[in-house]
Amino acid sequence: MLGKHGCHLCEEALEVIRRVSADTGAGYTVRYLEDASRQERDEYWERIPVTFVDGAPHDFWRVSERRLRAALD
Repeated sequence: MLGKHGCHLCEEALEVIRRVSADTGAGYTVRYLEDASRQERDEYWERIPVTFVDGAPHDFWRVSERRLRAALD
């Protein structure tokens, strides 16, 4: 997940990611825009949180638990 410190949507997304990860055994990492490249900041600033599956953008703004589970199956 790519997010921003203090972002309530990012906190909600991370809760979903943690729950799905615990159930499926999938790993995850959290990165923050403050530490991202200028290109990533420019591309994703208005769309955080951004979830990625296998390195590809998967969801923006909100994480659908159903879609994330389906993508990890």
